[in-house]
Amino acid sequence: MEAASLPAALELAAGGGGAWLSPEKLAVLGASLLLLRRDYRFERVWFWGCVQGVRGAYYIAEGLGADRAAPRSRLYSLNCVEWSLLPPATEEMVARAEQLKGRFHGDPSFEYECTEINAEDAERLFEGGKELMIKEESRLVATIEQIDRAVGIIPRGAFVKTPLGSVHENRNFEGLSLTEAKKLSSYFHFTEPVNLKDKTLLEKADLDPSTDFLDSLEHDIPPGLTAARSVKTCSCGSMLH
Repeated sequence: MEAASLPAALELAAGGGGAWLSPEKLAVLGASLLLLRRDYRFERVWFWGCVQGVRGAYYIAEGLGADRAAPRSRLYSLNCVEWSLLPPATEEMVARAEQLKGRFHGDPSFEYECTEINAEDAERLFEGGKELMIKEESRLVATIEQIDRAVGIIPRGAFVKTPLGSVHENRNFEGLSLTEAKKLSSYFHFTEPVNLKDKTLLEKADLDPSTDFLDSLEHDIPPGLTAARSVKTCSCGSMLH
């Protein structure tokens, strides 16, 4: 949600139920994000969301430059007034955070002890005899990254890629038609493409490089579905024989 349209966007999203921002917190957050944009000289500032902990909540904001596909600056606040810049996410951070269970504590300096990590991962992730400790701030960075990878989605045509490689918002985009909105191929993961690089030249022939530069949702397989399909196939095979 962009800072300027935050009140209206939150009001539309509030229909999902659950805990939400109070009017006082919303007013403070709206003013704070505008100052954040000025102080860090961001072109746009988005309110990413809130991660609720046991003792408090983390309010997350993202600062963007001219290139929308460039790495974003992520910041968090405990009071919607004072903001701290988060370090970039690394694969090591994500791998460490995957070992943790339970809720956040709400204290960035809190340290988790990884007691359930296996010996192979411990040797790979924690070389040099380091203690198996993870700060909550690192876990927060990894969690945001994982969520963005999983559900960071944009409609086809909302962003365009220039011949120079930068990505910008398409000012002529007015939304998808009813027919196109029903297709998974009309939506893309707004992250670094993976499957697109594996496509053949013949498969890429029908793609528009200005709009089809990301991975489509049409080939996504939800976790656990592969195993379910295998079981179903085996069952059908047994019945046929």
